[in-house]
Amino acid sequence: MLQAISALTLGFQFTSPGPIIVELGPLTIRWYGLLIASAVLIGVSLSQYLAKGRNVNPDLLGDLAIWLVISAIPGARLYYVLFQWEQYAQRPDQIIAIWNGGIAIHGAILGGILAATIFARLNKLSVWLLVDLVVPSLILGQAIGRWGNFFNSEAFGAPTDLPWKLYIPPLQRPPGFQNFEYFHPTFLYESVWNLLVFGLLMTLFFRDLRRKPHLKVGTMALVYMVAYSTGRSWIEGLRMDSLMLGPLRIAQVVSLVAIALGVAGLGWLYWMGRS
Repeated sequence: MLQAISALTLGFQFTSPGPIIVELGPLTIRWYGLLIASAVLIGVSLSQYLAKGRNVNPDLLGDLAIWLVISAIPGARLYYVLFQWEQYAQRPDQIIAIWNGGIAIHGAILGGILAATIFARLNKLSVWLLVDLVVPSLILGQAIGRWGNFFNSEAFGAPTDLPWKLYIPPLQRPPGFQNFEYFHPTFLYESVWNLLVFGLLMTLFFRDLRRKPHLKVGTMALVYMVAYSTGRSWIEGLRMDSLMLGPLRIAQVVSLVAIALGVAGLGWLYWMGRS
């Protein structure tokens, strides 16, 4: 990762060292798994810290994290597999091979929302309050997890000669693009965008601790929906591996719907809610 960051900073091309960190006999440690595990651990710690500022028992966020992991990772994989069913129908043994890549954040979010809703009802809490506490960790985890795409040489964009171009090995280039060596590092664009959204959410959180009137419950969740989806809808247009439904890029459609719902939700909270 340091190689990639320094290359980006200096304006040179950068290249993935491969998906595997080390092989210890039958045990293979992959970058993708390490990054996801790191994102989960950091996210749990952050959400527990934020819970204290909302007078919520931090232990509840630790318990919620277990629910979210159990639901989000299978949800992310199932979502991806469903939209790539022709490929996986030929090789059903690969359906569970999540370590090779192939997860979709929108599937993870849907699975997480389901788990959070059930958890909130069991613990007699507002699901919106829980989601407000989780979304900063979620977007930070997304920023970290996108680097798994770098190590797997996936989720890249169209060919480019920009200074921060990404080299893709011949075997991983899309059909018809074997003669192109360098592509847009769209995973990097999204990682940077997610860090900006994380900064926005944390600014809102700490501002809310210091000033009145306080943010209404659900604000952080809705801001996340709008901010993340805005960047994702643009970046998705650059990618060459988008999940498709006919001529439509699924992630763009979902992002546009999320933007509309998020804006409508904020409008209801702060304008319609006054009456």
